[in-house]
Amino acid sequence: MRQGRTYLKKNDQVEVIAGKDKGRVGKILKVMPDSNKAVVERVNMIKRHTKPKEMNQQGQIVEKESPIHISNLQLICPECTKTGRIGRKILEDGIKIRFCKSCGESIERKS
Repeated sequence: MRQGRTYLKKNDQVEVIAGKDKGRVGKILKVMPDSNKAVVERVNMIKRHTKPKEMNQQGQIVEKESPIHISNLQLICPECTKTGRIGRKILEDGIKIRFCKSCGESIERKS
């Protein structure tokens, strides 16, 4: 499988635009570019049955986030608070940034 390029990064605020969780908003916890998927906070929850690891421990059902394909996610611009398309550009000093195509503002986090 070919490794995909993604404009999404960890800690970005995204909205789900397709699937069972359509319309939900969350923060990206992990990006997996080799499989074009991302784990989003409180989105695409699954239940995992776990066995006890020690004699005095009980088995349990654990709810956790499952990866979701990045084509089903859309970034929320921190400036205009809208979901929209994202572009890339290189500034005069050679730094690559992401920008919102609707408002034109930079999306990169202020350090």
